[in-house]
Amino acid sequence: MANDKEEKDKSGLGEALKKVFSVGVSAAFMTEEGIRKYLQDLKLPKEILEALLSGANRSKEEITNRVAKEINGIISKIDWIDELSKFAETHKFKIKAEIEIEKKEK
Repeated sequence: MANDKEEKDKSGLGEALKKVFSVGVSAAFMTEEGIRKYLQDLKLPKEILEALLSGANRSKEEITNRVAKEINGIISKIDWIDELSKFAETHKFKIKAEIEIEKKEK
């Protein structure tokens, strides 16, 4: 009987670890509230939950900074004058305007 309880505890711990790990990987794309809701049934100690949330926030910042750096690097390599000149050479610009004048009501 004790063996069954130990097995149940181990499998429960294994499931909890899987859930914590999976939220750790995807936490960068979740809100703090979303992470709390996802982990609420695990009844984690406050310190562990706060550590997970802190790690998630660091991950979000790191991902945001890396993406911004990559985009900035790509954009900085573009010769905008050359690209706009090529675009203007291969495209025709057409401007249409409509003006409507109405009397003011008294």
